Amino acid sequence: MNYVLASTVGAVGMAIFVTYMRLKAAKKPATAKKIILPPIFMSTGALMFLFPIFRVDFLQIIEALTAGLLFSILLIKTSKFEIRNNDIYMKRSKAFLFILIGLLIVRVIAKLVLSSSIDVGELSGMFWILAFGMIVPWRMAMFMQFRQLQKKLYAVPAN
Repeated sequence: MNYVLASTVGAVGMAIFVTYMRLKAAKKPATAKKIILPPIFMSTGALMFLFPIFRVDFLQIIEALTAGLLFSILLIKTSKFEIRNNDIYMKRSKAFLFILIGLLIVRVIAKLVLSSSIDVGELSGMFWILAFGMIVPWRMAMFMQFRQLQKKLYAVPAN
């Protein structure tokens, strides 16, 4: 139970950090690098699967990925860009904060419920897969939207 408590506190800390970073990032122009790098950095977490304690069954992979993909839809719907002062900025969304908190609550409840039937290592692996399955489609959608606005911003008008 100590691992569950520690990881829950860690998840709350990460949610606060992500919220702070998101609010801070909205004040600066977006770049392709800022959109693409987080999933790349997060991908290093897959190294956990080198250790048997974190390995998950195929069905658990499918379950975690499916949950991640469903959660990503909420993030995609609340992540929009706009052109301001000849730069592309992330639009502030009041719903994003509530969705992030909601996802955190769902994650904490799921962790507390599942920790009694799934080993803590497997559960950690499943939640990493869920998070990765959420961030990759979300960031891909953001990147595609960013590129569309970039094309519009830098389009050369026909004379």
